[in-house]
Amino acid sequence: MDTITSKNNIDILEVENSSDLNTFIKIPFIIYRDELNWVAPLISERQEFFNKKKNPFYRAAKTRLFLARREGKFVGRIATCVNFNHNEFHEEKTGFFSFFDCIEDYEVAELLFKIALITLKKEGMDKILGPVNFSTNHEVGMLIEGYDSPPVIMMPYNKPYYNDFTEKFGFRKAKDLVAFKIAVGSNFDPRMRKLADRLRERAGITVRTLNMKDYDGEIDRIVEVYNKAWAKNWGFVPMSLDEFRHAAIDMKQIVDPDIVFIAEVQGKPVGFSLSLPNINQALIKIKGRLFPTGLMKLLWHTKVKNKVDSIRIVTLGLIPEYQKRGIDNIFYIETYDVGTKKGYKWGEMSWILEDNFAMVRQAELMGGTLYKKYRVYGMQV
Repeated sequence: MDTITSKNNIDILEVENSSDLNTFIKIPFIIYRDELNWVAPLISERQEFFNKKKNPFYRAAKTRLFLARREGKFVGRIATCVNFNHNEFHEEKTGFFSFFDCIEDYEVAELLFKIALITLKKEGMDKILGPVNFSTNHEVGMLIEGYDSPPVIMMPYNKPYYNDFTEKFGFRKAKDLVAFKIAVGSNFDPRMRKLADRLRERAGITVRTLNMKDYDGEIDRIVEVYNKAWAKNWGFVPMSLDEFRHAAIDMKQIVDPDIVFIAEVQGKPVGFSLSLPNINQALIKIKGRLFPTGLMKLLWHTKVKNKVDSIRIVTLGLIPEYQKRGIDNIFYIETYDVGTKKGYKWGEMSWILEDNFAMVRQAELMGGTLYKKYRVYGMQV
């Protein structure tokens, strides 16, 4: 690693090889080693994610990874990303800062933010948003409320001082994202069930679960719906078929097909709802390593002791011509009913844009409680 810049005995170095990458991946293990609510990512999964030869995301993105080192010890990290698909789709020049972590020392954070800002400016960007790791199809936002419980699957967690450092540097709120917690027996509005029943009869909508025997075919059918359904959402980035398939391969290991629903009209998919078991309830026990004992712990907490008793409603949508008809009620009801029967005790709806008032209202009608909030920060470069 070559030193890019130094200040007050803090060196910023760029990741150049697999050894550097392993250091980058393991920085959070230093920062959060005493944090009970932090869930360590699987090191093997992170290595796969950052593999530019295997992950199709990198075909349309330029990323750089940086490390902060002081007196021989690594004390922070940050990444930058120019997502060409994002900028083409939104007709803008936005770069992202990603994977920001540092010790509780503002000088470290300041130097990391500066290198991200300089890097993206040199790459022609006029705005920076983050944290976005590396796309809105991945982890998004910095936790600002709800530190008293671990994150659910594919949601971020960070130290409270991260927000102070980010704002002190000059970043300001670009968008807040919210998460609702819904428990079995919550104050579920009965009108939702009645509406869902009426829609089944009138709209000719068929709702079925995911067919694992035709998993690849299901993925190919869903990707078109995904890209159409969320096209007008803030920050949305379309996914290529290869990228969507790549993500689906990872999910196949944990997906519960009984809580994944596809809505069809005359056999054609018009919407889908994806919920995933909250595998973080097991991952928090193994500290990022499957070997030598992590795999046994994972099996124990998922299969033997049945510790995974919650789900995350990850995404739910319909193509434009079937939106605003109340069809999403069917997804909510099916997820709640099937999830309850299978023994799941609670679920999280996340993330939801703070100004997506329709979905916020749906979460409230299901008896959901807003219990976590995340922020995406922005700044002109």
